[in-house]
Amino acid sequence: MRSKLENIIFKKWDTTQFGSVYLIYCLWFLLAAIAVISEMSRGLTSIDNYLIFEGVFNHVVQEKYLFSYYPDEYVSFNNYGPAFSLIIAPFALFPAYLGCFLWAMANATALFVALKMLPLEEKQKIIAYWIVVIEMMTSIHSVQFNPMFTSFFIFTFVFTLRGKDWIATLFIALGILTKLYGIAGLAFFFFSKNKFQFIISLLVWLIVIIAAPILYSSYDYIVQSYEDWYYQIIRRNQQNIDNSRTAGLQDISVPGMIRRIFKFYGPIDFPIIAGAGILFGIPLLKKQNQEHPNFKLNYLALVLISVVIFSSAAESPTFVIAVTGAALWFITQKKPVSTNAKALLLFLFLFSILSPTDLIPHYIRINFILAYSLKALPCFVIWCWLIGSCWKINWSKQTTR
Repeated sequence: MRSKLENIIFKKWDTTQFGSVYLIYCLWFLLAAIAVISEMSRGLTSIDNYLIFEGVFNHVVQEKYLFSYYPDEYVSFNNYGPAFSLIIAPFALFPAYLGCFLWAMANATALFVALKMLPLEEKQKIIAYWIVVIEMMTSIHSVQFNPMFTSFFIFTFVFTLRGKDWIATLFIALGILTKLYGIAGLAFFFFSKNKFQFIISLLVWLIVIIAAPILYSSYDYIVQSYEDWYYQIIRRNQQNIDNSRTAGLQDISVPGMIRRIFKFYGPIDFPIIAGAGILFGIPLLKKQNQEHPNFKLNYLALVLISVVIFSSAAESPTFVIAVTGAALWFITQKKPVSTNAKALLLFLFLFSILSPTDLIPHYIRINFILAYSLKALPCFVIWCWLIGSCWKINWSKQTTR
């Protein structure tokens, strides 16, 4: 018979528990660290995105035009408004390489914590980590903002369910004022127990975040920068659509698939987004559905997928957002998981998660998956599955697992 000490040791280091919990926890942060270090080892041009982010803060402080080309600082262009300077400020104060490393790890940590906070069983969270980890690493390789941005939606969702609307709406405001399509977080308004407080707190946070950069800049400059940002968004959207003609790295979306597969470059974005918005919104009108936990998780998944697959700005590193939504779709499937769901998960891995990696032959990756924006296809199929479930199922009669 084992002693009490032996029982503690064997319980702690049980191979099943270690394999499912400790391994993925360690692997998550190890892969994030490897990704950012490998990019930094190639020189500053490989962390250009971070230098752009850092530049937002520096240029706001210096009151420089945010959307000019600064070849002495970075290679590409900035598309973020002045509110982003609040998020990047703690990292921009460090030397570039240290700030970049801390930024990457902060992004990995934000998404890790957000998934940990979801109202799910531990084994469901572990499956979600395994599904998302490679896509998280892909985004970290580009030292992107997307893992943290994903966490904004999840934090909004979690804190809304907990009745902490003042915290939840902070992340909606940050999302709207950094990537704009953070506005999709307003869908969680329907899950709020105090909708008046939700609205008021959102308005307060919007005012605070819009005005906050004035503390280290000036009123006139910040007002002008928000106007400049508006026009930059319009220009950037048109550039993304135009780049579809040459199979550019952006517009990895449903409209992008239509443009690239059918060579149709007419004005299709608005009707597609409008139609998707209607399909997305109608199930929320069934108030009895809004109280079911799995319905809420399905809607979180829909939000995360929607903001990517209908955006002309979507690129490969953006898909950590959509894949997180796809992971939530999978782990909320009724047990035993159907063969169709498992096949769709495999489809997701091959065309979305693994498609940017060397595991997919270069010819297929460039001439098919990228050329036709097919990385968006599995997420779109899952989106359709979720829409169908929300329309067909009477969630008020479903039992909670």
